[in-house]
Parts: sequence; C-alpha cells; structure tokens
Amino acid sequence: MNSTVSELRAREQALPDDFPADLKLRIHRALSWLMRAEKQEDDDDAAFIFYWVAFNALYGHQARDTHFSNGERNAFQEYFQKISLLDSEKQIYDELWRNFSASIRILIQNKFVFQPFWNNYHGIAGYEDWELSFERARDLGHRALENEDTVQILSIIFDRLYVLRNQVFHGVSTWQSSVNRAQIKDATRILAFLLPLFVDLMMRNPDFPWGKPGYEVIVE
Repeated sequence: MNSTVSELRAREQALPDDFPADLKLRIHRALSWLMRAEKQEDDDDAAFIFYWVAFNALYGHQARDTHFSNGERNAFQEYFQKISLLDSEKQIYDELWRNFSASIRILIQNKFVFQPFWNNYHGIAGYEDWELSFERARDLGHRALENEDTVQILSIIFDRLYVLRNQVFHGVSTWQSSVNRAQIKDATRILAFLLPLFVDLMMRNPDFPWGKPGYEVIVE
C-alpha cells in the first residue's frame, strides 16, 4: 500500500543520524512541497505546480534551463530507471494500470501535450512530420502498457506532463481554464500517486546513487 505524505513525513523526522545528508535534503524538500500540494483540494492548478516542484526536488541535480532538452529527458530517463529497478514488486506499474490506464491512454492520445505538434504549429522547421511522430509515440505508449515497461511508461507520461508544466509555469495557460481542465486534473492525480511512492523507494534505499541535489544548503 502506498504510504501517505504524513506517514512519510513522520519517517523522515525519525531518520537516523547516519542517513545520507544529500538524500535527506532531497526528501525533506520534496515532502515540504507534497504537504503543500495536498492542501490545494479545490485548486488543481496550484496542486499541479506544487507537485511538480516536489518532483524536481527528487530527481534534479543542478539548475537547468526551461526547455525540455535532451539532457533533461536523459535525466528523467536515468531517474525512472533507478526507481523501476528498486520497485521489484512492480507496484508502480500495477497501480498505474489499475487506477490510471484510461487517463494515461487519453494523455498519450492528446496532441496538445505533444511538443512537436506545437513546434510545427509555430512554424519551426523540421517538425512537418509531427503526425507521424505522434502516432509512433502513441503506439510506443500502448506497447509499454501492454508489456509492463515501467520505465517507458513513466518516460512517456512525464514527457507529456512536461509540456503541460511549461504551459502553466510559463504563463501560457489560464488559471482554472476549461481548455486544459481534464489534463490538469489527470496530471495532478497521477503525480499525487507517484511522488509519495518515489519518496518511499528512495527512503528505503539510502545507499543507492541518487546524486547530489542542486543548491545545497551552505552554512557560513
């Protein structure tokens, strides 16, 4: 059963002194944002923002630019490979399939959270065949669900969510807009499930190479 944020917070406060400091900082930061997200019961936009900041706290290693570069995509992929490796019981896949398979299918079939669509729409050269890329990505997502490929499923989900993240964070989306309401609601539900599970796996595997967090606390 997935641990609640409150339960994870209690475990974090009881961590032993020899628990790795870098990982403890990641967990402390992430839980602070997860707790704030849970308070946004009537505001999915705000909750989505807080959940995404919590995700950044878990996987990020340094300050990154605002575009989903290959480096950022590789960082996602590396993190999901670690998480999937530790999830030996396939809880992530089982829960995603049981509770979110319909939402995931809708997400990967939505061209408005597929960046090549927007690149072509804005006249950026090289994306004229976005529809072919979209079909390939959609088929890849369906196969990943059928083949229980957790890494691929997470990569595709967050590839789409990153486009939604940019729409919100960069002010090209209206607060509580009806235009993207379904995507925001589904994204918030998915993040609310996944992130506490990520925290739990990380806390249970403190010696795993999680890397140094960005902007460490410096005491002068």
